[in-house]
Amino acid sequence: MNITFNTIDSKDILDILPLLSIINTKTPPDILKKRVLEMVNYQNYECVAAFDNEKIIGICGLWYSTRHYIGKSVEPDHVIISEAYRGKGLGKLFFNWIYEYTKGKGCEAIELNTYTANTKSHKFYYNEDFNIYAFHFLKVLREDKKFY
Repeated sequence: MNITFNTIDSKDILDILPLLSIINTKTPPDILKKRVLEMVNYQNYECVAAFDNEKIIGICGLWYSTRHYIGKSVEPDHVIISEAYRGKGLGKLFFNWIYEYTKGKGCEAIELNTYTANTKSHKFYYNEDFNIYAFHFLKVLREDKKFY
């Protein structure tokens, strides 16, 4: 293995769709593609990846904002490591890279959401010294009220 970490250029952003589709099974592929393009082209978002040689084996979206209660922060989103690479310490290496990368961009804090049923991620984030600070609430405004 030759593992490296780097940003995904906006022109290559659709390369994340195979991994993103593993954790996002509810969103139709055409809508997912449209949303990812909007995120990278019009919002304060970038995506970083773990590579084995040239192959993307992990992804993490990063959302940047300034919060009145903590300062400039980053929110990791849709973090996933390819199944064949799990359990090898890659998540820890990836997050160590993310910490340094985002500190270099002036971030003072990291906050994130994880699904309540994803207990493996909870253990990982506790081990990374994250603490539960708040609950994340969601209300769908679309007429169909569905989550996708």
